[in-house]
Amino acid sequence: MNDESRVPIRERTRRAVMTELTAVAQDLFVAQGYDRTTVDEIASASGMSKRTFFRYFPSKDDLVIGKYDLFADRMAEAFDARPADEPVWESLRRLFDTTLDYIEDDRQRARNEAMDEIVRSTPQLHARYLEKMQRVQALLTERVARRLLGEEHTTTDPRPAALVGAAFASMQAARQAWFASDRSAPFSSYVDDAMSAVELVSPTRGVTRDVP
Repeated sequence: MNDESRVPIRERTRRAVMTELTAVAQDLFVAQGYDRTTVDEIASASGMSKRTFFRYFPSKDDLVIGKYDLFADRMAEAFDARPADEPVWESLRRLFDTTLDYIEDDRQRARNEAMDEIVRSTPQLHARYLEKMQRVQALLTERVARRLLGEEHTTTDPRPAALVGAAFASMQAARQAWFASDRSAPFSSYVDDAMSAVELVSPTRGVTRDVP
């Protein structure tokens, strides 16, 4: 059973509709600009009413930022689906496999880069984006802490947050290096190299539940 099949059918349906709405909206944003695209246009292009749109997203801003909530939930569920005795660093590496298509696929990458620019250039969106990314790491840090330290862990141990932060920093370093390359090698190999570099400095494969 994969991590997606663990999610209730109603929630999977809701996520599917939200994902479709987001894709339609992103195409409109890229084609005509974020500010010039209305909720009415998004709803119409998605084949639904404006009222139905608001069942899924309270506003246009929430539609843009909402994908990061979905991303957070999926990353957390993917970590939960990893073997309990798997080294944490390996589990974190495998989470990033879910993002490879968004970077290696030319169409998805072009759309994502355009949306990233919209988020960076819109102050209210950028502020909310930073909050959402903190949530992603917080959800994973909680799970890493439970894996390493047990259910009775406390937030005073810095190691779970350090591991999650290092993993995301490795992912970002890999992304920048791959974009600067001729892209003849798969992006996954850059992620492997980046995370292996951190592992050489601090061998996380030896980290287990009985951390002192």
